[in-house]
Amino acid sequence: MNYDGNMAALRAAKKALRLEMKRRVAALSDTEKHRQSVAVSRQLLAHPKYQNCQRIAVFLSMSDEIQTEDIIKDVFQSSKECFIPRYKTGSNHMDMVKLSSVEEICNLPVTSWNIQQPAEDDLLEEALNTGGLDLILMPGLGFDKHGNRLGRGKGYYDTYLERCVTHPKGRPYTIALAFKEQICDLVPITESDKPIDEVLYEML
Repeated sequence: MNYDGNMAALRAAKKALRLEMKRRVAALSDTEKHRQSVAVSRQLLAHPKYQNCQRIAVFLSMSDEIQTEDIIKDVFQSSKECFIPRYKTGSNHMDMVKLSSVEEICNLPVTSWNIQQPAEDDLLEEALNTGGLDLILMPGLGFDKHGNRLGRGKGYYDTYLERCVTHPKGRPYTIALAFKEQICDLVPITESDKPIDEVLYEML
């Protein structure tokens, strides 16, 4: 199979896996998603990489993701610096901008994807323009045990990790937060897909 054929096959495999992962998570009750979110949050808060980090990027969770509210509260209670994604519409560009308080989240506008984020014209500190990041918490639709991640197809996090490499602090440690239903045998990847360092999920 030639390169174009390989890429088409990879795209098709990713599309099929995205549908399967969405189906699995959609089958979970709100109670079960909350229970797993609590379990995964506890794992993270006890993790040495979390305990020793100072500047952390946390995604504001959607309904089909591990809920991050308790993590963000702990970030502020632990006097760490919290950064959240701001996606630029119509591109694969994302910034990690500084959040000043937990309460600030309530006033953030909602995008067409139903994600809360600071407005694009808000002048906020971007992590890579200052001290960089120690840790990035990664969302995703699916993950395997080799550190491969299935995103939503926009490439925001992969592109951002490329930018991190040029910062004096270097590439931050990356931890994905997942429901156990999002773990699969193998995530199909391309050269532009960046592996993550660790996936946290409830292991029974």
